[in-house]
Amino acid sequence: MINPTIRCAWVPLNDPTYVAYHDVEWGIPVFDDRHHFEMIVLEGAQAGLSWATILHRRDGYRRAFADFDPNVVARFDGDDIERLMGDTGIIRNRAKIEATIGNATAVLALEAAGTSLSDVIWGFVDGRQIVNRWATIAEVPAKTPASDAMSKELKRLGFKFLGPTTCYAHMQAAGLVNDHTTDCVRFDGCCAK
Repeated sequence: MINPTIRCAWVPLNDPTYVAYHDVEWGIPVFDDRHHFEMIVLEGAQAGLSWATILHRRDGYRRAFADFDPNVVARFDGDDIERLMGDTGIIRNRAKIEATIGNATAVLALEAAGTSLSDVIWGFVDGRQIVNRWATIAEVPAKTPASDAMSKELKRLGFKFLGPTTCYAHMQAAGLVNDHTTDCVRFDGCCAK
């Protein structure tokens, strides 16, 4: 873990899991479909909740959803849904569980059509990270025209629980945008080279 003292102001410094997520993962460009799928599931699960709630259940989600293998998750059936509804390691919300299964099916449909989730997502930034230069978190938008467009397209492709705000959170987490504030120790390290 990185030790310098200045991080984005949204990071609770008394939470080692959160600090590690910020320092090692958030904002690093992601091109792996499985990792994109994981983040889409987690960000969809966050709807109406705090990110800390989901982040602290991440291992439970990995276990419950076959380490985010869309080939496995797409085959989940009614029995699996009932099993997951009793799993205290995840948020037990039927609509979110069903959306995860549907989203896995949508990932496989993209692959069958000869593309990838990563290619679709990166298409909204023309394949290049947008480096923002925010001085404070108050400047960071909750959504953008690109996240609006991403949400509409992903919904058209069969994805659920991906509104414009959730899509922008995905863009931040997966490094499509670098939204670390300019004083953050991770700002330079997350700029795509």
